[in-house]
Amino acid sequence: MDAGDKSAASINEEEKPHWGRSLTFLFIAQFLSIAGFAFALPFIPYFIREIGVTDEHMVPVWAGILAASTSFVMTIFSPIWGWLADRHGRKIMVERAMFGGAVITFFMGLVANVYQLLFLRLIAGAMTGTIAASISLATTSVPREKVGFSLGMMQVAVFSGMTLGPWIGGVLADAAGYRHTFMIGSVLLFIGGAFVLMGVKEKFVKPSKEMIRRQKGLSVLFSLPGFTTMLLAFFFFNFSAYVAAPIFPLYVETMADVIKEKIASTTGLLFAISGGTAAIAAGGIGYMSDKVGYKKIFMITIISAGIAYAFQAAVHNVHQLMIVRFFYGFAAGGILPTMNALVGRIVPHEHYGKAYGVTSSMTCLGMAMGPLLGGVMAAHMGYRWPFVLVSIMLITLVFPVATYVRQK
Repeated sequence: MDAGDKSAASINEEEKPHWGRSLTFLFIAQFLSIAGFAFALPFIPYFIREIGVTDEHMVPVWAGILAASTSFVMTIFSPIWGWLADRHGRKIMVERAMFGGAVITFFMGLVANVYQLLFLRLIAGAMTGTIAASISLATTSVPREKVGFSLGMMQVAVFSGMTLGPWIGGVLADAAGYRHTFMIGSVLLFIGGAFVLMGVKEKFVKPSKEMIRRQKGLSVLFSLPGFTTMLLAFFFFNFSAYVAAPIFPLYVETMADVIKEKIASTTGLLFAISGGTAAIAAGGIGYMSDKVGYKKIFMITIISAGIAYAFQAAVHNVHQLMIVRFFYGFAAGGILPTMNALVGRIVPHEHYGKAYGVTSSMTCLGMAMGPLLGGVMAAHMGYRWPFVLVSIMLITLVFPVATYVRQK
């Protein structure tokens, strides 16, 4: 072990007594940032109509384009930010994502047409990415034996933000309008960045030139057994999960018992149900995965989520959809924590920034291609078929992970 490795190890030991405090502040910041971004989820298709898209066949297509645009740009920039994180620190990357997101989200409330909104979504893809940055910071700030629990708690923050964000955002949109809701969301992102700035401590030592030379860029990651398979898992899971995302509000609109005047808040409530149950499950599943094994928990939860998605394609009213979303949330709560923990077991500590940057890139690529396909499928085949496709893809994902990933 050379001096650079020793300093990285000693830093990890020094941070152990303080990891709980840093995790708490990072948890709060992640929750606020996700909630701020998620405010707009229940009403994006309706906002598209408000800013000038009058052709109903183009509404789901534009919803897919807007969802995909951010993710496509993030696919390119995530590895770059991860590379910079390994050289300059992970905390500054989280601050960049949250403060940058706050400014961009504020201006989304001022757009005059869908092309201006698209431009801001593209800028958001380059500047944001709070989840990957926060995961990288959390993974390097806690003892190695607590990685599963810590990533589970970070996923609780994400799911909690996805629970309350769309719900509150839908209520605000019905009460105050879509534009003011964007601006309130930007305030939450700014507060999240302030929490990281003031409350999270990172003892980061810039790597030596020798260590940088030894790391050999991204090539070292692809030589690690199981890493390439996990990249495919990140892509296909997020592709499957986001196929139905842009058309979900429009799908809710077709339900027999929906009240048109409360469509945004109803959609927000449905997001909240799955997000809330996922948040409840994530912490417990993260703790359990440290004991039982990440791979086993991943396979159980991904199959369960696929089955739940199949039932979402068969419902006919909001009450049935609420029940299915409830059970889907419990299954989804264990997927991302165990995927990230598996990467943490495969990749050495000094490569975490790059590794989670690359997994974020594959995540974003899946998130980009999924909504595009979902929007086109919905426009030509109806709103139910994207849910069927999601179900098939999630269950199929189990096989390559079971075959090629070997948990240490």
